[in-house]
Amino acid sequence: MNALKTAIEEIFGLFVEDGSLAIGILVWVAIAAFIFPMIQGSDNWRSPVLFGGLVLMLVENVRRSAKKHFAKQNRH
Repeated sequence: MNALKTAIEEIFGLFVEDGSLAIGILVWVAIAAFIFPMIQGSDNWRSPVLFGGLVLMLVENVRRSAKKHFAKQNRH
């Protein structure tokens, strides 16, 4: 029974934590779509900045997930 509860919590956690990641991605893509074109200069920086922002959001999401996971593990 405990294993089933843990599995359900982990699956639910995937969707909840990824929800914040999904919102962040949508906001960053909207910024890229509407703000980046207004900035004058070369277009060569736009793709790396978009990619870098997405990578930073993913790293932060994984860091938060790992922190929660290890904190939960240490309680048991």
